[in-house]
Amino acid sequence: MIRSVVTGTGSALPAQRVSNAELAERVDTSDEWIVERTGIRFRHIAAEHETTATLAADAARAAIAAAGIEAQAIDLIVLATATPDQTFPATATKVQAMLGINDCVAFDVAAVCSGFLYAVQVADAMLRTGIHRRALVIGAETFSRLLDWEDRTTCVLFGDGAGAIVLEGRDTDGEKPQGILATRLHADGRHNGLLYVDGGPSTTGTVGKLRMKGKEVFRHAVVNLASVMGESLELAGLTADDVDWVVPHQANARILDATARKLGLAPEKVVVTVDIHANTSAASVPLALDVATRDGRIQPGDIVVLEAMGGGFTWGAAVVRW
Repeated sequence: MIRSVVTGTGSALPAQRVSNAELAERVDTSDEWIVERTGIRFRHIAAEHETTATLAADAARAAIAAAGIEAQAIDLIVLATATPDQTFPATATKVQAMLGINDCVAFDVAAVCSGFLYAVQVADAMLRTGIHRRALVIGAETFSRLLDWEDRTTCVLFGDGAGAIVLEGRDTDGEKPQGILATRLHADGRHNGLLYVDGGPSTTGTVGKLRMKGKEVFRHAVVNLASVMGESLELAGLTADDVDWVVPHQANARILDATARKLGLAPEKVVVTVDIHANTSAASVPLALDVATRDGRIQPGDIVVLEAMGGGFTWGAAVVRW
């Protein structure tokens, strides 16, 4: 059986880091208010010359280096983003050119904060066919371009960044095969009005600004994330007791805590980076994954669960044996 094995991770953040105190100088808020409600202390904001594509390319280079391969070995790029450089072409094709890859399949996936999980399942399915050998899966965002800086309930929550992994299709066997063991995705468009951007090419002809009803999103997030994590573990033939690490979407520390409690997971098994880069939408899971891989927490053989929920609503999870 061909399974998709993670062979490298990488991430990139804009140079400008903004603390809660610095944000309070321009928005009616405070460090205490933000930390108490979200756990966020810092976020990175892209400069004019930094775009979703440039951040994605930097994260991709780091992942490719960690995998110990040349960029030309990549034959598939799936990039998850809600903030593409252009309406078209796909930002993935810009990244392809930046990496110097002459020819490969390259396209974007739009599922907001769940985008990276959607991209992982798409790439996994394509690798398992045997048609493709190595995939670059990226989550990259410049969410600061969508924020209403007069709305303190949303602008304090988000930041910019990118994360990437290299997946390689390998023949695996044995009782404990390495790679992606199971994925599960969902969507429910009835909740569009709870988390959305009030613009678009086909409606207003503008980019628009992010709008969110935080309490309702929180409630759905805890229920949906706990549910989909349970589903993905069942598909993999595992239970919560088998999990070594959960790498969740970094939206809000309270959501992370509540989801862990609902599943009966020890807090120390949850990778938390929301304090240092805030909610980076599709980039947050691969960003956190790269941190936990490079600092040595995630080790070969570990069972790692990735999960996220975003606007749409969309949500999903993946179970990986490292």
